[in-house]
Amino acid sequence: MAKYGEGDKRWIVEDRPDGANVHNWHWAETDCLEWSRNLFNKLLSNLTLLDGEGNLFIKTKKVEKVDGEAYVNVRKGKIIPGYEISVTLSWEGEAKDSGGKSLLKVDGSVEIPYIADENADEDPQVKITVKEEGPISERLKEAMVSRGKPIILEKVKVYVQSMAKGGPVKDELEVKKVVPKNQSSAAPPAAAAKKEVAVEKKKEKKGFKTITMIEKFSCRGRDLFEILMDENRWKGFSQSNAKISKEVSGEFSIFDGSVTGTNVELQEAKLIVQKWRFGSWPDGIHSLVRLTFDEPEPGVTVVKLTHTDIPEEDRYGNATVVENTERGWRDLIFQRIRAVFGFSI
Repeated sequence: MAKYGEGDKRWIVEDRPDGANVHNWHWAETDCLEWSRNLFNKLLSNLTLLDGEGNLFIKTKKVEKVDGEAYVNVRKGKIIPGYEISVTLSWEGEAKDSGGKSLLKVDGSVEIPYIADENADEDPQVKITVKEEGPISERLKEAMVSRGKPIILEKVKVYVQSMAKGGPVKDELEVKKVVPKNQSSAAPPAAAAKKEVAVEKKKEKKGFKTITMIEKFSCRGRDLFEILMDENRWKGFSQSNAKISKEVSGEFSIFDGSVTGTNVELQEAKLIVQKWRFGSWPDGIHSLVRLTFDEPEPGVTVVKLTHTDIPEEDRYGNATVVENTERGWRDLIFQRIRAVFGFSI
């Protein structure tokens, strides 16, 4: 047996070149980072903040950078936004004398380091800087803080409210709520099932794949649930470090930190839904793991795995991500659990 902390390297992915639903009833996640960039550009670029009051003129120039992650989860029609992003934009100011002659032009930047769903009801921190020094540039900076900052914060609130309504999936959700008067709201079961399959296939994002597995174990559902949610048991069968929260929204880190994520939904002995991310994946990419536990007969548990939004390539361009992930589930989790706990059928 390998020593503690020396887990199987096939799932310990390091930062190196060779590291490797209908009506929204089911969990669906949409990446909103690019949409967020576009919205902030629209809200904050070329924005007039002060137009001649006190002979000062201030406006924003452009959004230089929007980094972090942003996504919207939808389950049973409920919208759950998640975002942790930073925004940087440039601004310019000019001071004139009473005759309209320019005294000084300055350039500066505005940094909003942390806009997050957990602080949606609070104004984020805003850092304003100016490149030039001197009394006039300081006066322009003070005007930017007193008059420009409140306007910028109002624009940030527009973004927060837009994410709360569903972000880029808002229009899609509203369309699904509308049922034509001449159409029955209840489709025949067979037709509804076919439609669901078609919708699920259509919704698979380009460049991403889904893994599904069905495995049998000779144990109770609660036994498997506890093994997968208990960090000491993880350490035992995976032979690697693990830290696992047992709370919804709690974080976890497994396989010596090569896989990290958060708990989305937990039903003891029945269901585990988690966001998963491998260290070698491109920034901002998260997948969704769904494990259901069914006991068709006493002492037998059937586990169904659905792992969605797995990128076809990692950040280094390796196209073996899906294959390695499927092998990891089969060999490094399910088979190891059977071998260590004696749950083979």
